Amino acid sequence: MTPNEAVEHAIRSRRAVRAFLPDPVEPGLLRRLIELAAQAPSGTNMQPWKLRVIGPQARARLEAALLAALAAGERPGAEEYRYYPVQFREPYLARRRKVGWDLYGLLGVTKGDTEGMKRQTAANLRFFDAPVALMLTIDRDLEIGSWLDLGMFIQTLLIAAQGHGLDSCPQAIFAQFHPIVRRELAIPEHEVVVCGIAIGKADSDAPANRLVPEREPVEGFTTWLD
Repeated sequence: MTPNEAVEHAIRSRRAVRAFLPDPVEPGLLRRLIELAAQAPSGTNMQPWKLRVIGPQARARLEAALLAALAAGERPGAEEYRYYPVQFREPYLARRRKVGWDLYGLLGVTKGDTEGMKRQTAANLRFFDAPVALMLTIDRDLEIGSWLDLGMFIQTLLIAAQGHGLDSCPQAIFAQFHPIVRRELAIPEHEVVVCGIAIGKADSDAPANRLVPEREPVEGFTTWLD
């Protein structure tokens, strides 16, 4: 592939993977991906992102605590930040419902199957068994512009991973369980727990990984001005 084709392929082939092979990721490659992500733009070069690479011992403690809370039916508590609107409206409601039920359909989880949904939540809290588990935070006193910068860092990291033959999944669920994440990873109160990221090689046999979300055509969200 030409450089242009390689970039386009990495962008188009990237998707949220929800089942990973146990194949390890070389530490040197992971560091390279993080270095590439750090080239993301940020207003006045503030570089507001903060990243934690979760090692085996810390990950075991974190996952055990999260799964124990899930099994006990404990509610995560107040949201760390509001990811979704209080009231969904169209077209966002239909898109959200479709991708959700498309995923659960692949998993064999039907409406009202609380145990099936709980199993999928548990997999999410285990970083879908990916070999690499990351946690992203941002200082609480920063404004929306810095959150945009953090989003660009995350996307650059995901595309860099894809370009190097790795798959990924950004995971907002950890923000819901932020008190546990904060405690187990020693994250100070002045940092907001934004999301986790799982990285590794996709398990091509896993039903969940057959999900390919639909994308809106350019005409659906673009206005061409003369």
